[in-house]
Amino acid sequence: MANLPDADFYALESLLEPAGRELLLRVRSFMEKSVQPVINRYWTREEFPHELLPEMAALGIAGLAYEGYGCPGGGNLLDGMVSMEIARIDASLATFLGVHSGLAMGSIYLCGSGEQKRRWLPAMARMEKIGAFGLTEPDVGSGAARGLTTTARRDGDEWVLDGQKKWIGNATFADYVIVWARDTADGQVKGFVVEKGTPGFAATKMRDKIALRVVQNAHLSLDGVRVPEANRLQAASSFRDTAAVLRLTRAGVAWQAVGCARGAYEHALDYAGQRSQFGRPIAGFQLVQDLLVRMLGNITASACLCARLSQLQQAGIADDHHSALAKTFCTVRMRETVGYARELLGGNGILLDHHVGRFVADAEAIYSYEGTREINTLIVGRAVTGTGAFV
Repeated sequence: MANLPDADFYALESLLEPAGRELLLRVRSFMEKSVQPVINRYWTREEFPHELLPEMAALGIAGLAYEGYGCPGGGNLLDGMVSMEIARIDASLATFLGVHSGLAMGSIYLCGSGEQKRRWLPAMARMEKIGAFGLTEPDVGSGAARGLTTTARRDGDEWVLDGQKKWIGNATFADYVIVWARDTADGQVKGFVVEKGTPGFAATKMRDKIALRVVQNAHLSLDGVRVPEANRLQAASSFRDTAAVLRLTRAGVAWQAVGCARGAYEHALDYAGQRSQFGRPIAGFQLVQDLLVRMLGNITASACLCARLSQLQQAGIADDHHSALAKTFCTVRMRETVGYARELLGGNGILLDHHVGRFVADAEAIYSYEGTREINTLIVGRAVTGTGAFV
């Protein structure tokens, strides 16, 4: 793949500083040399490549968008492009990092006190400690703002958590799980850091997924879990604070969608140059070139949208509707693009050996998580019309 024509058609990487471009190349090398040769095996077995974590940690990409507390401080644009680069080879590892660095570390960075940031973030930035994020519940997905049923009850210097969570990535092996629960006293949603091994906390691996099979999603059970007040995120007092984390990470999912689409496109382009029919490479057929250009157009438009969103984030002026538009647009275009790639490969498109089938499957998860197309559409619709249409 390294010898293919550059899929960065509008040279967005040139927006990065030299150090940022150097880091992106290191990530690219790691993904192509260490991940791509083995990832299909892990995907098939529903296993996580734990032995690759030290090499991944050495890249210094956890907490890349954050300043201080042991975080690299590379900015939003570099953080997004790194996410795209990882998803270009494997969307599962991009999701793992998005959960750890974006959702878990982001919750602490945005909602924690100074002492809490100093306590948890440095080790998480070094990936010595891994984080997870527990918001979604078995019966509560899009309606989490009003419908969250996991409860938190104050008992002296402790909080007692009861409830269940579903689809919680990394949770089978995470050291810290950020659990969002509704305070029984005031009805507000608050965040808690539940540490691995806490009595009453159990994580059961979810099996037989058809997408992101490398990601270790878990069903969480919290039965009288006692958490000290010191583990309550001090700056999280309502779902508005939870939403601030989601606003940040939803942009990261848009970048992941670009990477997933780009990976499928690059494999399809490579295949078109090698596959011959009727005496010549199919890359010379008009209908094949039509598919390739459609894919490249989707990728380029999505990447440009994400790059501008990252600039808005860096300037501190990105709002919910900016992230929502990127997430819904980029995931729709991703889904279309991976479908074109599978079409180009014909029957070979469903074989893991050609990789495209894995991108097609993984795209389905990216399309749905961090806010469905419908919910993100309504967020943008409210912004442009001034009228909410959620109920």
